[in-house]
Amino acid sequence: MPLRGEARRRYDRGMTSGFRFAGSALLLAALFAPPLAGAPAPSARTPAASPAQRPTTLVQALTQQAVFAKRAAKAVGISVVDLETGRSVFGLAPDELRILASNTKLATTAAALDAFGPGTLYETKVLTRGTIADGTLLGDLAVVGSGDPNISGRFSEGDPYAVFRPWGRALAALGVRRVAGDLLLVNGIFAQPRVHPDWPRDQLTTWYEAPVDGLSFSDNCVLVRVTPGAKPGDPARAETVPKLPYFKIRNSARTTDDKRQSHLFVGRQGDSDEIVVGGSIWARSGPAEEWVAVVDPVAYFGAALRAALAEEGVEVVGAPREVHGLPEGEWQSVAEHRSDLALTIEVTNKRSQNFYAETLVKTLGLRLAGEGSWARGVAKVGEFLLGLGLPVGSFELVDGSGLARGNRMTARGMTILLEKMYRHRFSREFLLSLPWSGEPGLSWKRRLAEAPYRGNVFAKTGTISGVSTLSGYAKAKSGKVYAFSILCNQIRGLGEAHRAQDAVVRAIVDAG
Repeated sequence: MPLRGEARRRYDRGMTSGFRFAGSALLLAALFAPPLAGAPAPSARTPAASPAQRPTTLVQALTQQAVFAKRAAKAVGISVVDLETGRSVFGLAPDELRILASNTKLATTAAALDAFGPGTLYETKVLTRGTIADGTLLGDLAVVGSGDPNISGRFSEGDPYAVFRPWGRALAALGVRRVAGDLLLVNGIFAQPRVHPDWPRDQLTTWYEAPVDGLSFSDNCVLVRVTPGAKPGDPARAETVPKLPYFKIRNSARTTDDKRQSHLFVGRQGDSDEIVVGGSIWARSGPAEEWVAVVDPVAYFGAALRAALAEEGVEVVGAPREVHGLPEGEWQSVAEHRSDLALTIEVTNKRSQNFYAETLVKTLGLRLAGEGSWARGVAKVGEFLLGLGLPVGSFELVDGSGLARGNRMTARGMTILLEKMYRHRFSREFLLSLPWSGEPGLSWKRRLAEAPYRGNVFAKTGTISGVSTLSGYAKAKSGKVYAFSILCNQIRGLGEAHRAQDAVVRAIVDAG
């Protein structure tokens, strides 16, 4: 069932959304080619100002803004590099390690691009064994996981079963309307645990702490929709989208006529996939929705695939069953789903999707070190950073997304990474994966959204408790492009940190 209305809007702006912005190529061209997009060109009547005529130099402007940054956070690291010369033009504690938050994703996605290139990275295969008689497959159906995080409704108008539907049609084309055997879910490529041990344990049901596995569906999260009853005092109605018998729902929520008393809770029962709904919902509020991370991604995948095939007219009689390694037999290929890395890193960086970043880091470990674990994947990211020229001791990594507080780097180290990726053979794909200033549909739509800043800053934000970071590229009015990193730890407030960061970037654009 496609998502509609508010569910679709939440899908677009929340954890399960990604898109390609048609104007990104133009913005990227503007970033590389002077003069600044939107800036007035020099004319005979208005001569271009020389550096000596500007009110302040870049160093003076950045020094002034650094004062405000130090007020916004007790521990700040700033580095600004002129990409034309490769020289540092400003630093504030640039060699002190700071917690990165989601700026960690810049290292993860850069390492993945360098290792694999932007083309096809994941291939999930659908196989059958047995004979077909009178519309029945007298055998089993198997899906071989590749770690693909893109099996969802993200790219198909919100239909969560979009990837599965062609599989059903492929079976139907073979004359299969019924599978007599089991649905084998071939998993095991990623090492346990599914949830990183350093992630906050009180947030395990949230979308941004979704588990990571070799077979995943809908970012390993389920949408829970709660609707008020017909009148105050009535029980609220709770359901999952899509509706799956896999989930048991324990619902004690009631309908209230007092908006001030509307306090709804949606979560999970411990280490199970039993959904718990409690509290109250305002009678005139309309449906309330919450994404909940599942416990068992493979079981969720199997239940969803079975339901999707049924909608396409293919009944699977046997139960979904997880196996490690494809069982022996004469297997026939029926369908496959492929995903490319360019699209994957776009979701990772634009949406700051932790699940994608952690899948990428485990993929790095699997493909480059033979083990799909956090330890091996993070080690490969570290080797990549050292190969770029980051000094030993300038970074510490423990996961791929930055959710763990052990991910730290110096601001200078981050600008080294950014400078090298600016000149990388896949620089276009890397830069286009970053949010740009004023980009619609993202948290950046109101940050640096006015001229001359809009569309001339490509950067990644990062936020966890007490931490706000911003690193990327800015094009100045002069046409020069700078790499910058602003790492704020022990912040006094998120809004204050954002204003300080934006002021630094404005200084680069105005005076650079």
